[in-house]
Amino acid sequence: MPSPSSPSSPSSPSSPSSRSVVAGVDGSAESLAAAEWAAAEARRRALPLRIVHIGQDRAPSLVRPPMTGAAPASAGAVLTRRRPGRVPREVAERLRRAAPGLDVAVEQGPGRPARALLRSARDAEVLVLGSRGLGAVGGLLAGSVSLPVIAHAPCPVVVVRARAAAWPPPGPAGDVPGAAGDVSGAAGGAVPGGGEVVLGLDLARPSDALVGYAFDAAASRGAALRVVHGWSAGAGHGGSGSASAAPGPGGGPSRPGTPPLTGVLRPWRDMYAEVPVAEQCVVGSPGEHLAEAARGASLLVVGRRVRHAALGAHIGPVAHAVLRHCAAPVAVVPHA
Repeated sequence: MPSPSSPSSPSSPSSPSSRSVVAGVDGSAESLAAAEWAAAEARRRALPLRIVHIGQDRAPSLVRPPMTGAAPASAGAVLTRRRPGRVPREVAERLRRAAPGLDVAVEQGPGRPARALLRSARDAEVLVLGSRGLGAVGGLLAGSVSLPVIAHAPCPVVVVRARAAAWPPPGPAGDVPGAAGDVSGAAGGAVPGGGEVVLGLDLARPSDALVGYAFDAAASRGAALRVVHGWSAGAGHGGSGSASAAPGPGGGPSRPGTPPLTGVLRPWRDMYAEVPVAEQCVVGSPGEHLAEAARGASLLVVGRRVRHAALGAHIGPVAHAVLRHCAAPVAVVPHA
């Protein structure tokens, strides 16, 4: 991801890359939505798509694909109970038919889903998973699978719910709906017209990786970017003590001792001059404010600090809250 101090990087969509977009599927409607979202992202980034299927198919007898827009002729078909291995191949074939030219590969193998997905994430540009919410049980949707993957993946992880899928995927790089302001075909936008990208930012620890991902996501969709900074009025820098709200840019509150939001964003706004940016500073629960701000959004972007512990599934309270309550696709970006 480019940064204000470096004009390009190997992970930038405009740079040559041997990486890919990876989608985990298990036959559920939510994982099919994740595959559709991943296909759109792969075409937007001009990268290959890998469909990763782990273990036995867990599709119910009848699962209707969650198509939300103009769909290929086979969209009305149902996925019936089938032998192991059929689901990922049929998903891949459907994506190839809907998006000619998309390079789609299928990976399948036994093993614990979380470990297999983390292996696939090592050379992924982004990993995409489906979810009903963190309370779901069974399959790739379960918190016992998704949370460890989000907590330890070296790349951004996007979590998609079925109603957030978009179809068909946008065209290849340079032919992406939304490039001229029409984002109705952009992935992750179930709301007509697409929707803005929303970034949750902690001004106490602003991350270039996080901010860069959000600006790049907005630019690639032809969307506006809303940057939300929230903090609890009764919590200080370390999460205890007290702090009073002081007027910030635009009359919003700003945590004492942190840089102004406008100053943090200035180099990024200069780099992505085509992206309209709205700044929103709020007091209260960041997770609640972000879930509210992301209503109708095409993507919500939050960060998680990289932890080097081999065990645990700690992703931080804000990421955990938005994954539980936000209906929009959520990108969790690891950063130092």
